[in-house]
Amino acid sequence: MRLKLLPVLLLLVIAPLSGHGEDLMEAYQQAIANDPVLSTADATRLAVAEGVPQARSALLPQLSAGLSFDQSHGGVGGSNIVNGVAVPTSAEGHSRYRDLNGSLSQAIINLPDIATLQAAHSTSDAQDETYRAALQNLYVRVANAYFNVLIAQDQVDVNQAYEDGYKQEFEQTSQRLKVGLENSANATQAQAFYLSIKSERISAQDTLKDALRALEQITGHPTGTLKKLREDIPLQAPTPNDPKAWVAAAMETNPAILSARFTVSADEHKIWAARAGHLPTLSANVYRDKFGSWSNSTSTPADSRYGPATTTVGLTLNVPIFSGGLTQSQVRQAIHQRDADQGDLETERRQAARDANNYFNLVVDGIDQVETNRTAVQVAQKSLASMRAGYTIGTMNLLYVVQAIQILAQAQSQYTVQRHQFILNKLSLKQAAGTIDMHDLEDVNRLLQ
Repeated sequence: MRLKLLPVLLLLVIAPLSGHGEDLMEAYQQAIANDPVLSTADATRLAVAEGVPQARSALLPQLSAGLSFDQSHGGVGGSNIVNGVAVPTSAEGHSRYRDLNGSLSQAIINLPDIATLQAAHSTSDAQDETYRAALQNLYVRVANAYFNVLIAQDQVDVNQAYEDGYKQEFEQTSQRLKVGLENSANATQAQAFYLSIKSERISAQDTLKDALRALEQITGHPTGTLKKLREDIPLQAPTPNDPKAWVAAAMETNPAILSARFTVSADEHKIWAARAGHLPTLSANVYRDKFGSWSNSTSTPADSRYGPATTTVGLTLNVPIFSGGLTQSQVRQAIHQRDADQGDLETERRQAARDANNYFNLVVDGIDQVETNRTAVQVAQKSLASMRAGYTIGTMNLLYVVQAIQILAQAQSQYTVQRHQFILNKLSLKQAAGTIDMHDLEDVNRLLQ
């Protein structure tokens, strides 16, 4: 068996492909318009924001108007009292009554509604931060899905190169076996290597197909040819180069933490609103009413009567005394909810601190990992060339050549993953700190070719 084509094929795989392709920013623009996760977060934000004008409405003037119309038939003579007005009735014909009224009320002192409005503001602010967290998460999800496609494509290319080389050697070995220039053991071994790498190539293609579908799930569009990460990516440490600074930034700007803080603030206002249920409320009221009646009775065919319009102005003081324990229960419920949300806040703080430390370390260590894997690929290439030369002159066993190929494949796969993961870890570090934005994606996009 001769593996002469493999080094050339490997160089072709490692070399970046040229030509125009879809880049990261194009994928992001598609995602921002079509990602259902982000659109759900935006719709939820808008829905929660409507709680503010709804809570405010209870503190604004309340105006209503009413009109009633009644008709009575027959009955004994006499009169009915309708809205304080004596209306005559007769034994024949019918009588009609109309009542037109309007009322205006304005809350003067209503501490529960004031506290409810403050809670609505805090809840809306919390949802704004939740949406900002979803937007920041979209930056990382798009980049991660994009790079997963690139990694999967590189793995398919490597496996395809190996398969082509093994297939050619298997066919050549089979021909040499037919003419007696090769033994059956080598031919069988060549076939085994070929079928094994073919299986790996098929598996890699399935991984690539799923990676493409994952990106399409976010963008809502079929994925075309993607630009690849160039070889000479900058390997720079985080700025500032101090994990404590990143943790401190996360405590101040991480949207998940800020959302949890606003939620706790809303809970505090809800506790006050529940406690204010024990307090009196005062409102001003204006009521105007105009009543009229008429009848077509045979005894009084033209009889009609309209009462004068009346206007009532006053203050209403409502003093809650006892409501079956409802107010006390609502206070306890609000306190328990506040305590639960404080636990969520502490969870978010600890998670953000952990993420900031973790991704900082991954970025710093990733510099050495990328450089080490790059060197490992170069050494593995030289080792394979040496093994192949020894096998050509008969001083090296085929098994050593195959092992050298496997080592090179593993080194190249690790190198590909580490290069892309280094960029993703930098984005994730900024996400943990709550400082990631579209400019960070643009910086990554400039590393593609």
